[in-house]
Amino acid sequence: MAKRVLVTEPIIPSVIEKLQKHFTVDVGERGKYNTEEQLKENISDYHAILPMLSNPITESVLSEATNLEIVANHAVGYNNIDLDAAQKSNIKVANTPGVLSDSCAEFTLGLMLAVARRFYDAQEYLLEGKFESWEPLGFLGMELQGKTLGIIGMGRIGQAVAKRARAMGMDIIYHNRSRVSDETEQKLNASYYSSHKELAQSTDFLTLHCPLTDETRHLIDAEVLRLMPRHAILINTSRGPVVEEAALAEALHNNTIGGAALDVFENEPEVHPNLQDAPNCLLTPHMASASYKTREDIGMLAANAIIGVLNGKADSEIPNLIQP
Repeated sequence: MAKRVLVTEPIIPSVIEKLQKHFTVDVGERGKYNTEEQLKENISDYHAILPMLSNPITESVLSEATNLEIVANHAVGYNNIDLDAAQKSNIKVANTPGVLSDSCAEFTLGLMLAVARRFYDAQEYLLEGKFESWEPLGFLGMELQGKTLGIIGMGRIGQAVAKRARAMGMDIIYHNRSRVSDETEQKLNASYYSSHKELAQSTDFLTLHCPLTDETRHLIDAEVLRLMPRHAILINTSRGPVVEEAALAEALHNNTIGGAALDVFENEPEVHPNLQDAPNCLLTPHMASASYKTREDIGMLAANAIIGVLNGKADSEIPNLIQP
C-alpha cells in the first residue's frame, strides 16, 4: 500500500506530480489547515506532511501523528514546528534553505526603491486624477546611489542583498551573530558592527534578514527606531515579530523615521491597524519568494526530502534535514 503525503495547500503542480510518482498525495484547500484542530483531524493518516509557515505543527498535533515520518516545511523558516516534540517522536524535519536568496534579495531592493522613490504615493495621486502637469517638486525621494545600507543578518539572503546594493553604488554595513569571513567582507566591501543599535544610527536604509529567535524578537523596537536617522527607511522581509509593530507605527506617524516596507507581520496575517494608514509605509502579503522558479525550487527541495525519508535514505543523503 502506497504511503500517504499531505500537502496542506495548493503549490506548484510539478511538485505535486513528482510526489504522486511515489506516494498517494492529498492537497488541502487554501487555509484549511491553519489551526491545530484542523490538522489533528486526520494527521494520523499520513506518513509525511508538507506544510506552510501558517500551519502550526505543535506538540499537540504531533502527538496525534502516529504514522508521521517527516515534516518538510515549504519555507526556510520553521518556527511553526515544535522541533523538540518532533525529535521525541522520531519525526524528521526539513526546510528549504538556499533556493530563495536571489528572489528575496531582488524583492528587498524593489521595496527599497518603491519606498525611497514613493511609487505607491505617486500611483495613488495619478489614479485620483490629481496629475495635471510635470511638477519640479513632486514626489521628491531618496536615491540609492551613495547611501548606506545596514543589513541585520548576513546569511545567504543578506549577502545576496549586499551584492546587489553594491552594484547600485551603496555602502554596506552589517550586524550578524558572528562576523563573516574576511574574504566575504572584502568581496562585498562590507563593514561589521558588533551592535545592531550602533548600526541603526549609521544607516539610510536598514534591512532585516535574521531568523526569529528569543534574541531577535522585537529586535527593532522604539529605542532602535529613535536611533535611526529621521530620513531612514526600514525594510523587513525576514520574520514579522523581529519588528515591534506598534512602535514602528508610532515612529512612522511621528516622522521619527522616513518610511518602511514590510512583507511579514508580527501576528500574520493580521496587520497592525496603525500601520495601515501610516505615511510612506508599503505593505505586501509575504511574497518575497513569489517567483515561479523560486516557489518550484522550494517545493522540489521539500518533496525530495519526503521522498528520501519515506524511501529509507540515510539522513546524510538528505542535505536539508534539520539536525537536532
